[in-house]
Amino acid sequence: MAKGGNTVAKVWEIAEPIVRGLGLELWDVRYVKEGADYFLRIFIDKDGGVDINDCEAVSRALDVPLDEADPVPQAYILEVCSPGIERELVRDEHFARFIGADIMVRMIRPIEGLGREFKGVLDGCSDGEVTIKDHSGENEITINAKDAAWIKLDDFD
Repeated sequence: MAKGGNTVAKVWEIAEPIVRGLGLELWDVRYVKEGADYFLRIFIDKDGGVDINDCEAVSRALDVPLDEADPVPQAYILEVCSPGIERELVRDEHFARFIGADIMVRMIRPIEGLGREFKGVLDGCSDGEVTIKDHSGENEITINAKDAAWIKLDDFD
């Protein structure tokens, strides 16, 4: 789960049924500090993508439940947004849904022979381990997702 684990889990519990009730998918929840400010970011998705109206609807629908439950210990800025085209794969269900998709990976530390950044095809995932094949299909590597700075869809090739 994303940074701010306990806060994120509580917000997820509140947000998921509300987002689903609006016909959307809750993609991710992140609670981060940037400079002096804390941000609670709710990422939503739907087939065909989300627009500003979807983001506004979720933001309005979450205002009162988040205020009442008070799961965030500090003052924060709520942002509701799309995961974007290069969506980051974070949760197990993201990996399972995009098996066979082109991905980009940035490792925290370089891997010998691959470096820190590489591309491939998502071949599988299990227990935090992600298997990636090169585009020729001849070579594969299995990494621990926690060793990656990020794993994103690569929709630009």
